[in-house]
Amino acid sequence: MKSLKIYSIIVAGALMLGSCSESFLDSTPKTSLTDANFYQTLEDAELAIVGCYDGLQAVNQGGVSFPVASEVFSDNCYGGTGNNDGYGYQLLDEFNLQRSPSDQNLFEQNWIDFYKAIYRVNMLLQKMDQINWEGDDAKRNSIEAEARFLRAFLYFDMVRLWERVPLVIEPTEENVPQASADEIYAQIAEDLLIAAEKGSGDVQPGRANKWTAKSLLGRVFLFYTGYYNKTDLVGKASKTEVLGHLEDVISSTEYGLVEEFANLWPAASATPVPETNTLESTYAGKDNQETIFAIKHNITSDYDGNTDGNHWMVMLGLREQSFSPYGSGWGAGPVNPELYNAYEEDDARRTASIIGIEEEGLAFDNSGQRGYTGYANKKYIPLALPDGSDVAAENGATNFMIGQYQDYVAIRYADVLLMAAELGSANAQDYFDLVRDRAGLGIKTVNPANILEERRLEFAFEGIRYWDLLRQGLETAASTIAEQTTVLDGGVETSKVINAQNIIDKRGFQMIPQNQINLSDNVLKQNDGWSN
Repeated sequence: MKSLKIYSIIVAGALMLGSCSESFLDSTPKTSLTDANFYQTLEDAELAIVGCYDGLQAVNQGGVSFPVASEVFSDNCYGGTGNNDGYGYQLLDEFNLQRSPSDQNLFEQNWIDFYKAIYRVNMLLQKMDQINWEGDDAKRNSIEAEARFLRAFLYFDMVRLWERVPLVIEPTEENVPQASADEIYAQIAEDLLIAAEKGSGDVQPGRANKWTAKSLLGRVFLFYTGYYNKTDLVGKASKTEVLGHLEDVISSTEYGLVEEFANLWPAASATPVPETNTLESTYAGKDNQETIFAIKHNITSDYDGNTDGNHWMVMLGLREQSFSPYGSGWGAGPVNPELYNAYEEDDARRTASIIGIEEEGLAFDNSGQRGYTGYANKKYIPLALPDGSDVAAENGATNFMIGQYQDYVAIRYADVLLMAAELGSANAQDYFDLVRDRAGLGIKTVNPANILEERRLEFAFEGIRYWDLLRQGLETAASTIAEQTTVLDGGVETSKVINAQNIIDKRGFQMIPQNQINLSDNVLKQNDGWSN
């Protein structure tokens, strides 16, 4: 497609947008590397795979990030943002282009960044044979496995957002037409199965390994077979085989549940100490035993090309106000009160996941907030010191908007336990009980309905709920998300309506950026229901 031409660039551009978090991602941008003199040594291979992780990190930095969008689509959150802002986020939560007709390119930066990242992965995989691996077959296999995992991860997000997208597995400038969903899922499955076979069993912060591939395979299988009403993953993996991979992750003993649920999340585990203007924390830390795969972030983002901060988390901060330890932001994703009420009274996950404005006695001024409900997410929110200053900025970040450093934990061990239970493990009840016990809850019979409800409560605001709904069937998802209620826009009661038919008409997918359709000379076709 014409829009891909910008990615056929010298390796200098394809490799480094900037350094990423943690030691393995700390690398100086290379400006003298080209396709002619790179991809030759083990060091080159390591730099190249770092560039691939960097590409993955970038896809959520512009446009509407996948984690935020996934919650706004779902019944967990509304669009929100400021009362004087545009209505792009209402377009998303209502699946209605007429709410903001000019926003036909909300996801364009994401589209561009997805293909930039895929270009990097494809280039590395294409050059594998010309690298001198010095006889280190394990290193070669590990690099290939990581690259294939990243490509699968990227395409899985893309196929869920837009379904039919160009399937590009080699660097190209061609005007590539959209592939079918089956073709894309077949490639995802192939990449993950190879990554599971060739990947290392070593657990390193931010790096994919065979366990991450096996875990993602479970998520892909459940979505594909659920949404498309299939019994296996495009003929690549059966239910029994996928369950076996998940059981491998569990039996590896490389991962486990963090003892206290609140300690998984910086804000939930922080206590302000006004006397010293500090926060005391019981946070389990980045890369704790429950983290199977995380997209890494740190405070070193700037406006000169280093984009390694968590740029999207500020969207979820309290609208232009802070109440330590909760920092300010732009007020996207106000929480549906129904979610707060869905938790059992003594479920530890409720107060660890959700900020109850009134329940916590916060003097929040909602006059600037759209879609105010009295509840906000607590898992992904900037941190503020008792004096109201942003923690990231106080620690040297450029500013609170681009310097947030909380990682996005894409796959947790609890997810593996619940996926294995859902797929019929002989240990299903034990796995289910482990998750509920950590939440402070008693035994409950394991069955598909209870597992799906448990997933909502366990993974709220982690970018999972919408896809769990969609794989239960389009009409089930639409009727669950559909809403007719009242929220406060600028402090004024306003009707909030989400029409189930809007979701059904669009089959749950998002609009392809119109600019990309134009650039392709209409080789790309818009998704159902999104044409003006």
